[in-house]
Amino acid sequence: MTTWLNMSLQDGASPIMEQLVFFHDHVLMIMLMITTTVSYMMITLIRNKQTSRFMLEGQMIETTWTIAPAIILVFIAMPSLRLLYLMDEVHNPSLTLKAVGHQWYWSYEYSDFTKLEFDSYMIPQEEQQESTFRLLDTDNRIVLPMNSPIRMIVTAADVLHSWTIPSLGVKTDATPGRLNQTSFSISRPGILYGQCSEICGAKHSFMPITIESVPAKYFINWVSKMSE
Repeated sequence: MTTWLNMSLQDGASPIMEQLVFFHDHVLMIMLMITTTVSYMMITLIRNKQTSRFMLEGQMIETTWTIAPAIILVFIAMPSLRLLYLMDEVHNPSLTLKAVGHQWYWSYEYSDFTKLEFDSYMIPQEEQQESTFRLLDTDNRIVLPMNSPIRMIVTAADVLHSWTIPSLGVKTDATPGRLNQTSFSISRPGILYGQCSEICGAKHSFMPITIESVPAKYFINWVSKMSE
C-alpha cells in the first residue's frame, strides 16, 4: 500500500505490475534523455551569438530530427504493446472470483464453489482496531491463493464502479448489465488494499477492497471453513 510522501508506484505484488513498473522507469529515462537534449540545445541557441548568412539549409539535421522521434516512439511502443497483450491474456485460471459493485459496498462470489459468497463493507471508524487502516480495511476480506492464476469477473448492480488494486496492476470497470474480465496472479503473501476508482455517489470513498494472499493449503482450509 502507499505510504506518506511516497512519490513512486507501489511495490508490485504480481508479475504484470512488476513489468508495469519497469515500463514506467523505461519511459521516464527516455523522457529524461529528451528533456536534457532539448534543454541543452535551447540554452546553446540562446547563448550563442554567432550567425552565418551562408547557412541557408540543413538537410542532414532535418532528416535526423525527423527520424529520431520515430525511432524513440518504436522503443516506447514495442514494450507497451507487449504489456497490453500480456494484461489481456487469460491463461487457464485455477480460480474464478466475481465482484459485484453496489452503493456502497462489494459483493463477492467464488464461482468454483457452491454457496461461497459474501458482502464486504468498510469497517466504520468507531469499530476500528489499532491493527486496521482507516478507509481501507473491510469486515470480510477476499482470500486468494498466491502463485495461482485468478480470473476476475467484475460487474455492478446499480451505477458505475471500478475494481482497483494498484499493487496488482488491476483496474476493471464495473458496469451494470455487463461482465468485464481480467486476470492476475499474486506473487507473494500479504494483505493488498484497493478502492473503488470510479465516482459512484456520495459514499464513493467508502467502499474499499482488501485481499488477503495466502498459500494454497491455507486457502483450502478457509474454503472448507466458509462452506460449513
